[in-house]
Amino acid sequence: MRAGRWYDSRPDVKRILLLHTGGTLMMRGGDPSPLAPDVYTADLFAELPVLRKVAEIESRILFNLDSSDMQPHHWVELAAAVHASLARYDGVVVVHGTDTMAYTASALSFLLPGIDRPVVLTGAQRPLMEVRTDARANLVDACMLATMRIPEVGIAFGSKLLRGCRAMKLDAWGMDAFGSPSCAPLAELGVTVEIASHVLPARAAVPFDPRIEPRVLAVRVFPGLDPRLLTGALRTGVRGVVLEAFGAGNVPHLENSLVPVIAEAVSLDIPVVIASQCARGAVDLSRYEGGSGAAQAGAIGAGTMTSEAAVTKLMVALGRATGDRVAAAREAFRTAWAGEM
Repeated sequence: MRAGRWYDSRPDVKRILLLHTGGTLMMRGGDPSPLAPDVYTADLFAELPVLRKVAEIESRILFNLDSSDMQPHHWVELAAAVHASLARYDGVVVVHGTDTMAYTASALSFLLPGIDRPVVLTGAQRPLMEVRTDARANLVDACMLATMRIPEVGIAFGSKLLRGCRAMKLDAWGMDAFGSPSCAPLAELGVTVEIASHVLPARAAVPFDPRIEPRVLAVRVFPGLDPRLLTGALRTGVRGVVLEAFGAGNVPHLENSLVPVIAEAVSLDIPVVIASQCARGAVDLSRYEGGSGAAQAGAIGAGTMTSEAAVTKLMVALGRATGDRVAAAREAFRTAWAGEM
């Protein structure tokens, strides 16, 4: 894929910026060798000439990474590129690997609080150059959605547009890889495109703020988790913790209780956010004794937020904290920034 641009003299034609970060969509390989990022021996536009009918498209290569190698500094670079381009394009499409796409979409939602046009991430389970692939439909859908009045960060996959900070990857095998169990799709693509009524309104542009704190630890709670392991982690420079707890936010409070660890973290000005391991439902720390004990120790409930959204929002909130980190995190999780809860 080469960076390129098409021009169209029709005044009603939309302009889209396509940012490439890597991922399966443009990968090469497979049996018996593993898939790996391609060196762009094929031209995306030549492979999908139908995109000429969708919009005037300019492409740019930011990274060429398997998404498992994406880091918070890549989110900031990507967000900065999107922010800088919004005034010149009707929408932005980001080609991204599926494994960490929900993290990137969540991070972009929080790093781009003032957007008035669509920012659409997409990818594929099988590479574009294969005969049987979902890449063509996903990419065409993403470009079409980027021309519409949907001023949010979203994930276009499997004929749906999901709110980016409510989405999660649910399937590593099926083509319909992403879901949003606690939030209906922003749009569904069938014979026509149906845009949902809960799409957020356009928001006024604000200066880009690149601050983010990556030293956040996410831990999945499980029976037998030794709290001493978490206590030790608190001394390694951790600035925030996300506990993926049981059900409505329940954590052990008898044997191997995590309540003292939470209290110690808060005493060290390390906020502890509790998300749920369940794909559907909400954290309610008042419902059971374990959750109540965690709340009394200073834990912050994440409500209906996904773990991906909780981690990235905590990183952004801590990056912008100027004093008490626990207080800053508590304030950040009190209200929704981008429809994440």
